[in-house]
Amino acid sequence: MTIRILQLVEGAREARGLTVIIDVFRAFSVACYAFGNGARRVIPVGDLERAYELKQQDETRLLIGERGGQKLPGFDFGNSPTDIENVDFSGKTLVQTTSAGTQGIAAATGADEILAGSFCNAGALVRHIRARNPREVSLVCMGRAALEPSDEDTLCAQFLRDELEGKPTDFAAIKAHLAKYHTAQRFFDPEKHWAPARDFELCLALNRFDFVLKLSRGEDDLRGLERVTVE
Repeated sequence: MTIRILQLVEGAREARGLTVIIDVFRAFSVACYAFGNGARRVIPVGDLERAYELKQQDETRLLIGERGGQKLPGFDFGNSPTDIENVDFSGKTLVQTTSAGTQGIAAATGADEILAGSFCNAGALVRHIRARNPREVSLVCMGRAALEPSDEDTLCAQFLRDELEGKPTDFAAIKAHLAKYHTAQRFFDPEKHWAPARDFELCLALNRFDFVLKLSRGEDDLRGLERVTVE
């Protein structure tokens, strides 16, 4: 198994084989909590207008996501796991668009299989990849707004790689580092109401969920993330 760690949209375009698009702060942590609360499907889109269009086509779909970290006009939810932690999404389809994570999914056109990843479902990702035993694994770090690499996504990719290779990992040290890292400071700034302090803990709830989020094409011909439980 060859494992490559790639960065940003360019890395997503280069991704081959089984590909994990990583967005810890916060898109794919949010997606994990949505599925944990019963969501049936999450349709990730890169283009904002496309998200509005999908809502117009089916008013039962919920819009979730951000630009500049903040909730968008007409959206049901922003990009905060705290805001949806106790929301019942049973049977719901969500349309998600974000500055980083969903951009990576849209760009990963050369991948054989696409998963969405964060620390929240890291253990399930490792078990799924081991079971699939692909020749090539691409771990794509989407970084800060897909503009520059960020430690939370790179450290998550390194954590996944080390677990797959049987190397020791120290998640406590990772969490301690990220608490002081600049992309986490929004969570500790009371003026940034759209990034509550609890988001930091929820995004770093290691192995909270026992499923992977796999991209597949539905009956409506739209590509969406679906929950696949991993034993």
